[in-house]
Amino acid sequence: MQTGVSPKCDLLTGSGTFRVLVGVTGSVAALKLPLLVSQLLELPGVEVRVVSTEHAHHFYNPAEISVKVYTDKDEWELWTQRSDPVLHIELRRWADLFVIAPLDANTLGKIASGICDNLLTCVVRAWESSRPLLFCPAMNTAMWNHPITARQIASLKDFGYVEIPCIAKKLVCGDEGLGAMAELSTVINVVKQYLQKSESSRPT
Repeated sequence: MQTGVSPKCDLLTGSGTFRVLVGVTGSVAALKLPLLVSQLLELPGVEVRVVSTEHAHHFYNPAEISVKVYTDKDEWELWTQRSDPVLHIELRRWADLFVIAPLDANTLGKIASGICDNLLTCVVRAWESSRPLLFCPAMNTAMWNHPITARQIASLKDFGYVEIPCIAKKLVCGDEGLGAMAELSTVINVVKQYLQKSESSRPT
């Protein structure tokens, strides 16, 4: 994890031609964050930053993340007076694509309802509809089967966001069924599709 660099300065550096913002929330699937970031960085021209909720921190080791990870603390420390940048707006401006992997049940409900009470959900609320926002639901099977889940997923799709569907498998809790986050290979392949679209539309 990068340290010692201010959030604003960090966003002004880098040489990537396609900027991917990864959102991570409080699902056990957040364990896969280090591998997801490393696989994204293997894509040509891709630059990566991460936005993490507080509960997501429980599931990964920041020392294993090779890029800057932004948290609610960064949002509040960056702004001290009227002329200072607002981090969730700066991140929205910086990114070409936002992928939330995993998207837990709590944050799914917040986004569907328009709640923006942390850095990640503020980025979502400020997101430009012309840019892709991908989301990868991940939760316990019983939570997935609750009737509100399908409604909330539909709301996000109505907003123009793209679902990378969850899969059925034996979960860490021991339950078996739908609710596991999509395989990382699937997530990477979807990002690749948008990367290729960006490359084909770029002036030569």
